[in-house]
Amino acid sequence: MSSKFLSSLSYEEYCKLTEKLLKIQNNLCYICQEIIEPDLQDTNIDHIIPLANKGKDAEDNFAVAHEGCNKTKQDADLNIARILCRLKNIQNNILETENRTARLNDILKNFDGSLYTFRYIIDNGRMRYSFPELGDTKVYESEIFEDKLSCEKTVFINIPIEYLYHDSLINPRGINNSISLLVKEFYKGNPQLHISLARIIDDKISVFDGQHKAVAQILLGNRKLLLRLFLNPNVDRLTETNTNAGSSLRQIAFDKSTMRQLNNRLYYERIKRYQNDHGLAEDNFDFSEQQLVEYFKGENVNIKKYIIDSIKHSITYSADNKLKDFIDFGGKAKELPLSYSAFEKTFLSIFIDSKLILKTNIGERTDGGNNPRELEINQLIRLLNIIADQIYIGKFNQEIGVNRIEQKIIDKKDTEIKDEHLIAYRISKEEIIYNWMLYLEKVVENYFSNMGNITEKNRRFQTVFDDRLWKNIENFIKNLIKLPLWKDRTMAGTIFSGKNNYDYWDNIFKYGKTPDGADVLIKPLNFVDMIKE
Repeated sequence: MSSKFLSSLSYEEYCKLTEKLLKIQNNLCYICQEIIEPDLQDTNIDHIIPLANKGKDAEDNFAVAHEGCNKTKQDADLNIARILCRLKNIQNNILETENRTARLNDILKNFDGSLYTFRYIIDNGRMRYSFPELGDTKVYESEIFEDKLSCEKTVFINIPIEYLYHDSLINPRGINNSISLLVKEFYKGNPQLHISLARIIDDKISVFDGQHKAVAQILLGNRKLLLRLFLNPNVDRLTETNTNAGSSLRQIAFDKSTMRQLNNRLYYERIKRYQNDHGLAEDNFDFSEQQLVEYFKGENVNIKKYIIDSIKHSITYSADNKLKDFIDFGGKAKELPLSYSAFEKTFLSIFIDSKLILKTNIGERTDGGNNPRELEINQLIRLLNIIADQIYIGKFNQEIGVNRIEQKIIDKKDTEIKDEHLIAYRISKEEIIYNWMLYLEKVVENYFSNMGNITEKNRRFQTVFDDRLWKNIENFIKNLIKLPLWKDRTMAGTIFSGKNNYDYWDNIFKYGKTPDGADVLIKPLNFVDMIKE
């Protein structure tokens, strides 16, 4: 909504108002809180509270912002825009320095939280505690409640953020885009309907559920959070409950990478429990995955899932996995070529059998480096690294990213998009990567067949690959990249416009044509030809 007040000002009056507001703002942009240099930077005057939200069209409701900040602000209300800008800066800094999404602990550190341990005493069904480091001399008390179903004991407590931490063990999730909606909701004065949950770890209060609600409140200046605090809980049960809330119960939209991380932890908890129950030392793994499944018979479906997810997690998050730098684990990034969903539906689904539970001992052949699971994990990581080296590293430009690539080509605004970036972008589409990985799978299968080795399809990566096979795999990737269609910009408005299904690209690779007969490849894809030097 336009301002009648501003429209009524002459150019000189507008400049004087800008100077006056900047003086009030200490020459800082109202949104980003960085210095404004009027002689070098364009600025805008805007309503702090929008007219649509009953803000006044008067001087005391105006602020100055960089023109760029004002155009890209995430909300019409400048107070909200400033809060979300600060959050965005924190998120960008974490992404640049640590290559991950920001979490609750990052917000706490930026707002001077996570400083002190928690002093408390349990006495006669009550918790007594204090916050002396803040100069608060009062001793507080809270009643302890016991849940009759789970027998878990909790207190409801209001905690200064200086005593709060993030429980990354139970909840490793990062902050997603829904946070902006929560900030706006709380800013309106609407209450949170579900409080955050926490437990005490090494005398530190750590939040494991409701981190987005916690972040939103902290961003809005709340220095104390109301929590349900669990006392000496069964951590395994809390983790499982939290995991179920994001999967079978669908209460929380956990992404699959987070689910895998949680299931990985649950798998190792079951291994420890099996060892304890059978009097085995911590380094004794003379039992199989199948024995674990049979022992925990009441939850055998979950145990199978924990085992497979642990393998997928070990591959994905390995420090040696170069490809992970090009996977978007958050789900909304426009800088990275591979979504975690595409990675999961293609690579992880094709090369890892979700039903294979081994009957050999977990510790078998570990000393010789030929343990089946370790070999499977290490060889799949090596495959990912070949893909990363050939397709992405030094070729895909994250500053350009994936946003509107084909449209930029159509609009003739693609001068900055190099061929190698375009190739990496196109070859990474889920429906495309799925189909070329099926050919890669054939390369491995054909090699073992030609060598006279009969291998089970679901256990091939548990068999040592020799140098010749690795060379075949590398040649396949190199020749795949060289196919002319990936850098053919005339296809931006046709073959690569929008998302096509798996069958569409299956047809192209099999016959060289689209299902409706349009030529795409000079000849169909032949995996034998593709492994040649």
